[in-house]
Amino acid sequence: MPLVVVGISVVILLFLMTKLKLNGFIALLLVAVGVALVQGVEVEKIPDVLGEGVGGQIGDTMLVVGLGAMVGRVMGDCGAAQRIANTLIDTFGLRWVQVAMVVTAMLIGVTMFYEVAFVIIVPVAFTIVRVTRKNLLWVGLPMSIALSTMHSFLPPHPGPTAVASTFHASVGLTLFYGLFIAVPAGALIALVWPRLPFVRRMDPEIPKGLVSERTFTEEEMPGLGWSLSVALVPVVLIAGAAVTDMAVSGDSTALHIITFIGSAPIALLLTLLLAVWAFGPRIGRSLAEVSASCNSAAQAMAMILLVIGAGGAFKEVLVEGGISDYIKDLTDDWSISPIILAWLIAVVLRVALGSATVAVVTAAGVVQPLLENSGVHPELMVLAVSCGSIAFSHVNDPGFWMFKEYFNLSVIDAIKARTTYTTVLAVLGLGGVLAIEAII
Repeated sequence: MPLVVVGISVVILLFLMTKLKLNGFIALLLVAVGVALVQGVEVEKIPDVLGEGVGGQIGDTMLVVGLGAMVGRVMGDCGAAQRIANTLIDTFGLRWVQVAMVVTAMLIGVTMFYEVAFVIIVPVAFTIVRVTRKNLLWVGLPMSIALSTMHSFLPPHPGPTAVASTFHASVGLTLFYGLFIAVPAGALIALVWPRLPFVRRMDPEIPKGLVSERTFTEEEMPGLGWSLSVALVPVVLIAGAAVTDMAVSGDSTALHIITFIGSAPIALLLTLLLAVWAFGPRIGRSLAEVSASCNSAAQAMAMILLVIGAGGAFKEVLVEGGISDYIKDLTDDWSISPIILAWLIAVVLRVALGSATVAVVTAAGVVQPLLENSGVHPELMVLAVSCGSIAFSHVNDPGFWMFKEYFNLSVIDAIKARTTYTTVLAVLGLGGVLAIEAII
């Protein structure tokens, strides 16, 4: 049974990494090869499948994570990240620093992908931790939870947008309904989870090389205007492109240019160039010094990217092994509410495959025939599928490994922190969808 294979592979992976202390990259590739063999993938195709999985994941992630890490390190080494961190602390107060992270993450995360927003905000979180001596998860976890919620629940993020297209739902109305679910659910979990005893017992250190360890004086830091401007450039570019895409129809040169500039890699590349100038020659730092910051960030990211890529390989062999087709066939005859069915299928696919995008697209295809005569608003079906796709993030999810590596957690601690919060968010999301259905 394919689902048993998934379960056994997860157990083996945990054993390799926790008991044998095997490197995550090697362990993921070994388990991926084993799953491919058990699932009947042709031996000669396995290297290609692994390559496609790593290449697809790294292709989507490397530019964003790499450029974002460089921007963050340049801002950290010149004191800009500390300036923003100090301003957040002064504005909200040390007691409300978590609220500051949630508000910041939700505002940025409405239109920005999780990975993009994460690498932009996390240097500020690291700096706050270094300055205040707070626990890393106390500051960083609320940010991650808020970003996860925005990314998984709402268009224009890829999963919800793809499902909205399948169901012929209004993207604008889906976003409107989704905000009533995402904001309270995300804020609640973001503020509760760091206070849970099993999370408070975790005390990870900031990963080496991702943030400057220097404490700047007031005179050494750049002004708040330049610090915020550089940090917000990618937000404005990416958000502007997303809003334009939703609001403007047709085909024009201007639209193509906005889409190009607003793509995550180009927006971050432009931001890096601005950061190099603003925090380099403009304030008397040589280009060699700024380049050294970029090199340090790249070196620190190498293993993180390898682990994320191996997570993509694991996901790819699960897809190639036909597990998504098995789940589709298994659920064809289930006779329950379309909203609950859509959510359940997305959850099962998410657990089995790890990829939220694969989960939402496949779940949408399964339940689409039920939508026509169900009387359910298509926008609510979009939200049901999207909420389900966030559940049970674990070792076959590349995003899990990004979370683990950035917060310097063991696999078990990452499961305790991330897998639990994503699952509770999914349940709260379903409850919100059912509540809105009852009202409208």
